[in-house]
Amino acid sequence: EVQLVESGGGLVQPGGSLKLSCAASGFPFSSYAMAWIRQAPGKGPEWVAAINGIGLKIDYAESVKDRFTISRNNDNNTLYLQLNSLKTEDTAMYYCAKCRYYCSAFGCCPQNSWGPGIQVTVSS
Repeated sequence: EVQLVESGGGLVQPGGSLKLSCAASGFPFSSYAMAWIRQAPGKGPEWVAAINGIGLKIDYAESVKDRFTISRNNDNNTLYLQLNSLKTEDTAMYYCAKCRYYCSAFGCCPQNSWGPGIQVTVSS
């Protein structure tokens, strides 16, 4: 059974940083592209970043480029998202997603392969 569990969210002031983690189990982690997807209150899902199985292909949404960094550790089956220079508009539920293949959109990451999500709130 695929399990994805996010952690590391919370409340942070504008300009601050957070690091999200996603512990994966139940599938060969290094064989799959992974992504982070977020959903703000009252809005649809927004693809944030993706990384291929061995971490050599990475892409970001324009809204987070140069501020967020996606990475993975295939030895401990964990996906990460470093969030820097946070803005109030980054407030959202953040989901870790297992993807069918590497792509720069969440269409290749079916919603039944997302974790339960972790809240990130950016506010002064």
